[in-house]
Amino acid sequence: MSATARTRQAVQAYHQARFGGDVAAAAVQLADTFTFQSPLISSDDAAGHLAGLSGFLQVVTGVDMISELYGESEATLVYDVHTATSVGTQRTAEHFRLRDDRIESIALIFDATRWHPIMAAAGHAGLASA
Repeated sequence: MSATARTRQAVQAYHQARFGGDVAAAAVQLADTFTFQSPLISSDDAAGHLAGLSGFLQVVTGVDMISELYGESEATLVYDVHTATSVGTQRTAEHFRLRDDRIESIALIFDATRWHPIMAAAGHAGLASA
């Protein structure tokens, strides 16, 4: 299997597990040294990144993939996350870097403006894995 095919396999497995609520399966795809960055939070380890997943998924009503781009050690997904919040649909880009076929970093890119009042009302400083 080519490096690009392995990247695709790891990223797709992570994405499906993450939005399927399978934290254990998502964690398997993450490297021991892992970082996550989004407009709302950042984390320097997989446990911190995945800690808020179940809470986030409570407001997700669906995900529609728009584009998937894969290279030998990086990938970018562009998708719409549909939520049961005033945010409605959130267009999101997610960039992955991999080493030894495991995800070592994720940069989640989206306009967080509409999330700030929701988070303030809920008393959260950040929304894990948003």
